[in-house]
Amino acid sequence: MLGCGSVGSQVVRLLAEQADDLAARIGAPVELVGVAVRRLDAPREVDVPATLLTTDAAALVARDDVDVVIEVIGGIEPARSLILSALEHGASVVTANKALLAEDGATLFEAAEKAGRDLYYEAAVAGAIPILRPLRESLAGDKVTRVLGIVNGTTNFILDKMDTAGSGFGDALEEAQALGYAEADPTADVEGFDAAAKAAILASLAFHSRVTAADVHREGITDVSAGDVRSAREMGSVVKLLAIAELRTDADGEEAVSVRVHPAMIPRSHPLASVREAYNAVFVESEAAGQLMFYGPGAGGSPTASAVLGDLVTVARNHRQGTRGVGESAYADRAVLPMGETRTRYHVAIDVDDRAGVLAAVAHAFAEHGVSIQTVRQEGRGNDAQLVVVSHEATDAALAATVERLRGMEIVREVTSVMRVEGAEEQ
Repeated sequence: MLGCGSVGSQVVRLLAEQADDLAARIGAPVELVGVAVRRLDAPREVDVPATLLTTDAAALVARDDVDVVIEVIGGIEPARSLILSALEHGASVVTANKALLAEDGATLFEAAEKAGRDLYYEAAVAGAIPILRPLRESLAGDKVTRVLGIVNGTTNFILDKMDTAGSGFGDALEEAQALGYAEADPTADVEGFDAAAKAAILASLAFHSRVTAADVHREGITDVSAGDVRSAREMGSVVKLLAIAELRTDADGEEAVSVRVHPAMIPRSHPLASVREAYNAVFVESEAAGQLMFYGPGAGGSPTASAVLGDLVTVARNHRQGTRGVGESAYADRAVLPMGETRTRYHVAIDVDDRAGVLAAVAHAFAEHGVSIQTVRQEGRGNDAQLVVVSHEATDAALAATVERLRGMEIVREVTSVMRVEGAEEQ
């Protein structure tokens, strides 16, 4: 095993506690032969025999007696080099490394194919929630059209507190850090990098095309205000950071993949709206199966270790039987649609002069960019007024151009909020 932090420690614990059950399920005992760590004397959540610990990860993955390597160190390097070495030396690999898979999964899959070994990674997305295996295997005979998910527990906790407790972003973040849901440096979570990596993995599996983190349009939650949350509540919605991967049609009429991560308002009637605190959920839509939802703890040492061991059982069974599991499926090779061509709806709050003709002028700004207005609400504020506009679905580029036009209008004092709207569109 490579790494022995919160996830690795729980893998060690579960391997010991469930040794008999694992042996029965696999048909042979599983023996942990080495654990590569950065520091031998670092404090750990479980006791690991000193004879298993080593700082020489390269030598560990090259050992002849190693059948499976579990990688839980994270990051790009040295994880990539160690995984490639493990495969080259004949070991299958179980990894939880979402960042590496989203950046350079193609290299890893090609190496596994060449070596005739397994590369499994259920723990890379949504912790204990079994979502990758259903996409890869259970829905292999179906056509998935959309994957919509809350895949980052930190941001969901923060937004949930802003909605239910009226907390500001800063206070909610501090509470998340105090409870261990957020890192001291929460950038990867609150700026959407973590969710974008997971979205790339989900899209690759769902649509049989190679999608990297660089292909994912990404926006975080740092600009989500109490006003946004309040406005969402007034229209019967809630704000969530969503990872969205869907099949769309490009300008040439060909199927393409749209992948994005951003905060959005969704109706409280939508199943994802009820996902509270640090939980994750993934909503899958397919042609034959219809709508499916996978829900559970999306992070944490024990839940993630559960997913790691599930992969370990499968890989170990394959090894004993001399077979391989399902490898990469990228046969569709669909292009990734630019964000500007993706069709969305917008919620736009605009502070305007409270005088005759303002509403007509704002409506004209939407119309001249080909954006139809679904609803509009006006509230007076003395000499000022606020318009809250929700658009019908249009290209993201057209909606963005509309917002820029509004910001340049004399009657518009400020565009105070711009947020996408997801979920079923009212007719």
